[in-house]
Amino acid sequence: MTAADTFPRHSARTQGFTLGAPRSFTVAPDGQRVLFLRSSSGTDRSNALWLFDTTEATERLLADPAQLEDTDVVSEAELARRERVRERASGITAYAVDDNARRVVFTLSGELFVSEPETGLVRRLPAQYPAADPRPDGSGARVAYTSRGELRVIGFDGSGDRALAEPEHERVQWGIAEFVAAEEMNRARGYWWSPDGSTVLAARVDESEVARWSLADPTHPARAPRTMAYPAAGEANADVTLELLRVDDAGFGERLPVRWDRGSHPYLVEVHWSPHGRPLLAVQSRDQRSQLVLAVDPETGDTTELHRDTDPHWIEIKTGWPAWTPDGRLVRIAALDGAYRLLVDGADWTGPELQVRAVLDVGPHDILVTASEWDPTQSHVYRVTEAGVRRLSDEAGVHGARRGGPVTVLSSSGLRQLHTTVRVLREDTPIGEIASLAESSTITPRVELLRLGARELCSALLLPHGHRPEHGKLPVLLDPYGGPQAQRVLRKQQGYLTPQWFADQGFAVLVTDGRGMAGRGPEWDRAIAGDFAGVPLHDQVDALHACAAERTDLDLDRVGIRGWSFGGYLAALAVLRRPDVFHAAVAGAPVCDFRLYDTHYTERYLGDPKLNPETYAANSLLEMAPELRRDLMLVHGTVDDNVVFAHSLRLSEALTAAGRPHTLLPLPGVTHMPTSESKSENLLLLQLDFLRRALGLSASSPGDSGPTD
Repeated sequence: MTAADTFPRHSARTQGFTLGAPRSFTVAPDGQRVLFLRSSSGTDRSNALWLFDTTEATERLLADPAQLEDTDVVSEAELARRERVRERASGITAYAVDDNARRVVFTLSGELFVSEPETGLVRRLPAQYPAADPRPDGSGARVAYTSRGELRVIGFDGSGDRALAEPEHERVQWGIAEFVAAEEMNRARGYWWSPDGSTVLAARVDESEVARWSLADPTHPARAPRTMAYPAAGEANADVTLELLRVDDAGFGERLPVRWDRGSHPYLVEVHWSPHGRPLLAVQSRDQRSQLVLAVDPETGDTTELHRDTDPHWIEIKTGWPAWTPDGRLVRIAALDGAYRLLVDGADWTGPELQVRAVLDVGPHDILVTASEWDPTQSHVYRVTEAGVRRLSDEAGVHGARRGGPVTVLSSSGLRQLHTTVRVLREDTPIGEIASLAESSTITPRVELLRLGARELCSALLLPHGHRPEHGKLPVLLDPYGGPQAQRVLRKQQGYLTPQWFADQGFAVLVTDGRGMAGRGPEWDRAIAGDFAGVPLHDQVDALHACAAERTDLDLDRVGIRGWSFGGYLAALAVLRRPDVFHAAVAGAPVCDFRLYDTHYTERYLGDPKLNPETYAANSLLEMAPELRRDLMLVHGTVDDNVVFAHSLRLSEALTAAGRPHTLLPLPGVTHMPTSESKSENLLLLQLDFLRRALGLSASSPGDSGPTD
């Protein structure tokens, strides 16, 4: 193998150079310790639980899956959770702590484990198998968990394992986040402890009316298909209700329903229960144009409306709200006068200069948020008070934080280094760093960040190392996501390794974030309302032409495009609708017909297909199939439960019926995110080979290599 073509294998083996990096931080309220997950090396997929002692500035291993005889047998419920959060690692992939972070719970291979960081104790609890999503009460005396549709509790000492709530039939589950909540609302949990540990507020998810879809692996015809409840656009959602379940011995098993108008606001977006006020709910209408903040009376289950947001298009969900301040004021994020603003009891604390992305922590003296200012490619951490805003992160890049008492863990990524730097601060003074064991890449991206065209579209241009304009024109490869919210153009090196590898094979690679992307305000977000096909594609074309107007070495007679998920849709759309611009496309896991995609995402942007069938037809790739005149490769996992394989199969069928040649590459046994090392590696090489042939590049181009074993 040559030096150039080792990158796909190295990237696959290290999962994009993310293995070995610390993640999932929790800071104890007293600031004495930081818990986190990290694997043992840059090629180890199994995460262990670690502790950083802030007094000594030292690390200590708390729980190692290898020492706990982890067999990595993953239950169906855990597989579904990992898929929703795009978890590719193994071992300890999630954990939860009590109020003081002195007791930690997690699962391995469906078994429930507890750890006491101060004593080093780690032991298995005799919980029902398979256990999932364990969470201790505030005192750490009990642990709740889900198993086989039940919500159960067990003592920290292993005693008293019993069901709090049991499903009435097989399509009911307790304490879980339904598909659209986990996939689209960023709500990964379905139950919440009361501050005193006497009660659990639990979701009951009834999927009786949701269509059952079958996911079969064609490579194993003897195996029965896996069925799942999939709420497709315009069809029935899961029926989600809430109940207050008594846990203490005085009233164990008592149940009290929580009441709100679920007919008008059926979506449960978020729940917040802290010592500072009554439980808070954020609930949304089916069309997502109305969202309420409700306070729950834990004694009666009645709810009181505290605030109502409305929008002619949709309410954007932001992480971390609603919440209470310690003195009982309501914290929320609202779209007002061109900006996402932090509001506390209705008072604007951030003004028009910031686009608030998330609330990270609500403290007694300030609120910690992430936000963008004039540059949407950057996201910084800010301390916000009624008196003003102060930025905590300093260097250009993308930053995040976790806080407990006087200690803040600040994670910082930039263009100058591949790996995120994790600094531990006490009252703004650095006291140490949490080490990354991730491997370094042989490729250093040559990134030029641009603002292109009249709309100043945020773009990144990557050229081959050593290339200069006098060397001649380069074929162009667009590499967008292009859909709502998921930014690609950020000031962090991590996202540009694969684009640079393609550039080093002889392409000018252009990555552009068009309208609909985060960081530029409510109006920018809503510019794509009702139009997935027109606006995103128009922005990609505008960026390409604006870039070519500034550069003499971009060959517009050889333009390719590649993408995954919405990016796959956009890639296929490009060659179907604009063959005058695009000459070849690789469409990975494309959403070809939005009537086959989920309710919450699709209806937010395109409305109800029963009321707006013409909108769905206008945005469907199937309707455009007879127009194909260019080279198109469709790539799709056969057991993808997010964008199901039927999308690419139906487009292939429509193309065949129209007599349009194309390439279909199925990935047997692969979900929405390929994790196999060999498949991940060869997928890049096969895309490169296809694009070279389609665009007429020489077989002796840099990095020439076929797929490997």
